[in-house]
Amino acid sequence: MNVIPTALPGVLILEPKVFGDARGFFLESYNARAFREATGLDPVFVQDNHSRSARGVLRGLHYQVRQPQGKLVRVTHGRVFDVAVDVRRSSPYFGRWTGVELGGDGHRMFWIPPGFAHAFVVLSESADFMYKATDYYAPEHERCILWNDPEIGIEWPLEESGEPLLSEKDRTGRLLKDAEVFEP
Repeated sequence: MNVIPTALPGVLILEPKVFGDARGFFLESYNARAFREATGLDPVFVQDNHSRSARGVLRGLHYQVRQPQGKLVRVTHGRVFDVAVDVRRSSPYFGRWTGVELGGDGHRMFWIPPGFAHAFVVLSESADFMYKATDYYAPEHERCILWNDPEIGIEWPLEESGEPLLSEKDRTGRLLKDAEVFEP
């Protein structure tokens, strides 16, 4: 497994070994020992999630203030632009973001540790997005920061309209300056 650090310490791009030939390919999407050896991390995953979204759908910026989730994300079909934002108030990187394009043909994965908000926008006709989480979904602890908060300044690769398809929750997210975030 190849590990690529990002601009935010702890947020990692992972490239698994892919074995392919004329018949197709094989890869280990997760191997605890290989993950630990490559990253020095030993997360315990308790939940797997799978979503399918159409072109232009943007989900996020989501996080949980209690029961924070580390997420190992990947796309099995289609393409997305995936983003992590540091929402740990005591971090020197508070409010900064990093992003990566993930696609079913590239097999890259993105590790987003607890303490980061997460979002993605679909770039292809549709995308199947899968992720492993280190804690259970807890709606009472979930928070949402506005996807286009100017203080964060995410450079979303949106179509000409510039407007993604959003849920009501994502449309009414809070600005980072007003959001409940992780305190020391």
